[in-house]
Amino acid sequence: MPIGKSVAAAVFAVIAVIVLISVGGGFARTEPGQVAVVRDGGPLDDSGIRQVIPPDSGLTWVGLWSSVHSYPAQQRIYTITTDAKRASSSGVDEVTVPSSDGVNLGIEGTLYFTLNLDQEMLKRFDDRYGTRTYLGQDGESHSAWDGDEGWNAFFIQSVRPVIYNALRSQIGAAECAELLSSCSLVQTTSNKKALPAVIDSNASIIRAQNGINQILERDLEQLLGGRFFTGLRFTLVRVTLPSEIQAAVNKTQVAQAGIAEAKAKASQADVEAEAKIRQAEADAKASVALAKGEAEANEQLQESYRKCRACVEIDKLNALPEGITVYAPGNSDIVVPAK
Repeated sequence: MPIGKSVAAAVFAVIAVIVLISVGGGFARTEPGQVAVVRDGGPLDDSGIRQVIPPDSGLTWVGLWSSVHSYPAQQRIYTITTDAKRASSSGVDEVTVPSSDGVNLGIEGTLYFTLNLDQEMLKRFDDRYGTRTYLGQDGESHSAWDGDEGWNAFFIQSVRPVIYNALRSQIGAAECAELLSSCSLVQTTSNKKALPAVIDSNASIIRAQNGINQILERDLEQLLGGRFFTGLRFTLVRVTLPSEIQAAVNKTQVAQAGIAEAKAKASQADVEAEAKIRQAEADAKASVALAKGEAEANEQLQESYRKCRACVEIDKLNALPEGITVYAPGNSDIVVPAK
């Protein structure tokens, strides 16, 4: 083969490879949990949105040099916990909010939400948040569509402040004792307000949770510029005290348990003492009644003797021991035993 033809064939092969690579790069697909917004990126195109690829799509032609922005299409979970180890992981956060009486309360809860998959809303979302970058936990800048790291970076910078505001608004409006009855054990009189005698902390937590959900539903749409999330639901799992205050509560509860035990023992001792007193009084009354009965019987006997002198002698004879057959009143020396 002439050299010229060899060179031409080589050039043609290189061009063919480049074309195949370019054409191959013009296809994209999505997984079941992904949705993609495609933006034009060719040398003759603008950077406008070309199309939206729904979840679990087949291989789709998106054009040469286009940019594919993939977002999560399934329900997402954002966890708030007081466990610092868990809070350092992706999608988990640690939040402390002061109550109205100044007690820093740890919040544990979970926010459930799903990215709005309406195509027009996805395009608006990508225009607003898919064309900029966010600082991730790794210290690098990421796009919102750059995997979990990028999504979490976007969420922390754009959504988390709205969640914090909702928590501060609802938790901060309540007294500590309204959310945690144990707070009343360590609060001073000066920082207490008039609270019901019986506090239902569960009802207070539910009210706060409902208020948080209402704020999130309203503020996320207003502040983000659209209803980009659906299925918003925040579940407030529990409220916790700072470790030093919880330690004080524990000590107070132990002390109260000791006081209750001492009162119970004292009460039992009082019961036993009262029972002994009642028994002694009953015994005394019985003795008095017995003595009174004996005195009355003796008085009646004396009265009968005064009326019947012979009865005295009869009773004496009846009182003699068995075997005595001769009795001489007035002479104690004459006693003849029976034969």
